[in-house]
Amino acid sequence: MTQKNHSLTRRNFIRTTAAGATALAFAPLAACSPADSGSTFGGVHIGVITYSWRSMPSTAQDIINYCKQGNITSLELMGPVAEEFAGLPPGTPRPPRGAELTEEEKNAYHEASQVAAQKQKEWRVSCDFSKYKELKKMFDEAGIHIHTVKFAPANWSDEETDYAFKAATVLGAGAVTNEIGDEACRRLGKFAEKHGMVAAYHNHSQPGQPGFNFEDFLAHSPANKLNLDVGHYFGSTGQHPNELIEKLHDRIYSIHIKDKTGKNADPANTNRPWGEGDTPLAEILGLIKKNKWPIYADVELEYDIPEGSDAQTEIVKCVEYCKNILA
Repeated sequence: MTQKNHSLTRRNFIRTTAAGATALAFAPLAACSPADSGSTFGGVHIGVITYSWRSMPSTAQDIINYCKQGNITSLELMGPVAEEFAGLPPGTPRPPRGAELTEEEKNAYHEASQVAAQKQKEWRVSCDFSKYKELKKMFDEAGIHIHTVKFAPANWSDEETDYAFKAATVLGAGAVTNEIGDEACRRLGKFAEKHGMVAAYHNHSQPGQPGFNFEDFLAHSPANKLNLDVGHYFGSTGQHPNELIEKLHDRIYSIHIKDKTGKNADPANTNRPWGEGDTPLAEILGLIKKNKWPIYADVELEYDIPEGSDAQTEIVKCVEYCKNILA
């Protein structure tokens, strides 16, 4: 299978979207059919992980505004966005990247971090969730569904992990996400079972490591599913993601979509503007559409933002890319 088989070629996409991209960033996208609405196209829920707006102001209200401007109706919400709104005490600011700290400064930073972490733990385990209910109402009124919250609680205490799943439930989400790993999958699956939810695991380049097998991690709990990053998977393995999706579709809760070069390309495994990489996005989305699998598909913006543009403009370009594939 190759992406060239799809009628949407990269050249056509770049030509048809370049002129209208700026306007699209601040205008609603038209629905593809009477059955579709917002950013659901061909029955496939196209959303965004809010990490994609990291270069822009990213309060909860900012995220809602961006979604309304782009008619984006499906989200994977980053935990810090939700917790900041709910009133989590701030953590200790990290030292500037590359800064060389004295031993005294390192000790002071470590001590301050421990104090901040304890305050955050105390806040989480005593949370009454009223602010989360308020936050859900804000997203509901804007027509935005939070399907996942990325609290990444694998290293939290049991009480904090319970809090993460409870908070995600209040927000209307079906899953809490974390980076994939054996210890995380052994631990979080049990919490997901307890709360009647899904623990969804995100991959970076781990699938390219010898002996890696997603099924080993899923086997720890029936509540374990994948938050499969098809770009990282393709870039690190060179394998078509559809082979894995067909095999494990009932254990895939959501996917992250991005365009990357392949494992053997030059440069290899590199994020590219959509339409300029090698990831077979048209075939991936087409497979989900054809089989009507209930897999959320979320834009993760990781390529360099072109001069004169911003994350909002590029995100809406990516959503439009998906719409053109699925229409």
